[in-house]
Amino acid sequence: MLNKTQGAAPGRAAGLVVLVVGLLLIAGSALWFVLTGNTDVRYSADTDGTVPMWFRWIPVLTGLALVRLMPFPAAITSTERQPRLEAGVLLASAVLFAVTLRLAGGGEPAHTLLKVLLLLGVPVAMFWSLRRRGTAWCPAGGQPDVWRRWAPAIPVAAWVLLSYASPWAMPSSDFATTVDLATLVLVLVVGFLVNSLLEEVFYRRWLQSRWEAILGRWPAIMLASLLWAAWHVAIQSSGDLPVDLASTFVNQGVLGLFLGYLWSKYRMMWPIVAVHGAVNAVPILLPLL
Repeated sequence: MLNKTQGAAPGRAAGLVVLVVGLLLIAGSALWFVLTGNTDVRYSADTDGTVPMWFRWIPVLTGLALVRLMPFPAAITSTERQPRLEAGVLLASAVLFAVTLRLAGGGEPAHTLLKVLLLLGVPVAMFWSLRRRGTAWCPAGGQPDVWRRWAPAIPVAAWVLLSYASPWAMPSSDFATTVDLATLVLVLVVGFLVNSLLEEVFYRRWLQSRWEAILGRWPAIMLASLLWAAWHVAIQSSGDLPVDLASTFVNQGVLGLFLGYLWSKYRMMWPIVAVHGAVNAVPILLPLL
């Protein structure tokens, strides 16, 4: 019988391939933009405005460095059994969501319906079935102490300040000044639940965690980041698929590395939901301050 190290070798080798391919996709996309002299990327589905791609990178690189310096909590991933079935179903759901949403044109109600069906309905049905049979994968747990529980506040705060109160700040939106208070609150609440919370639960808590047990930390972070980036093509499309993919890789793909590292290191939802929530809400709320 193979020991755990020998049994994990094929997964780690595949993980290395995933990581290298992912890095090449992001670096290749960035190089392509540099060589073509167009380093501006669309930063939101709500506007056709663009910003230099490194406006996203500077806060992310700073956040990654600070996460690396923060202490680790207790055990974060179980490797006793690799959740290949769950990981495969979640991967298929992510790919199907990106493809079908683009084919549907990326608008509403397809966006919300497909997201609820494929990113929530399918996983919940699978988890329910596996738990009834007693075969669901359970990651290792562990409660961090107070310092470690709140340590992510430092990289999250740095990312927020650099993203929205620095020379590299994202442009604000005038949406809040064009609608009434009830509409504004409804948009923010629904957007938080359907976008920030659901996406982070699916791409990081569910998908990334299971692929970490198979491929390792950084390959899983890369995989989840690229899958998360890819679906944005449907809502930020210019009509040129290679350009759209490259744009999302250097934008959402890079941001996903920060989100994925926060989740992998701390296994707490509040840091990644706070960052994702800020991406969607802060540009809308800034004009009101």
